Amino acid sequence: MAKLEQTLSGDFDSILRRIEDGILNGSLSASLEDSSDFHGETARCSVRVFERYSYIGKNRVSMNLTLFQNNETIKLTAITSGGSQAVFFKINTWGEEAFLDKLRELI
Repeated sequence: MAKLEQTLSGDFDSILRRIEDGILNGSLSASLEDSSDFHGETARCSVRVFERYSYIGKNRVSMNLTLFQNNETIKLTAITSGGSQAVFFKINTWGEEAFLDKLRELI
């Protein structure tokens, strides 16, 4: 697993749209597997699960992305998984890190 956490500023919808478009257009094999959105009076949260094929690791990698806003503060957490070919332990995380690198470019 690889993880990225960051505090962002800006418009929640614009940030989410930029991330979605950038991930899906950044790889021929990228897909949005599922999503969830909910909000309250002062908070909102969007969860996205992306998947793509990692040519480096020769396997599929998923990324769970959570974007949370409470009042003006926007928090992002992204966790990748699936980037290993080993049975009992991880022998590489290249694909996972590459997926997060794409996200880092977008934010």
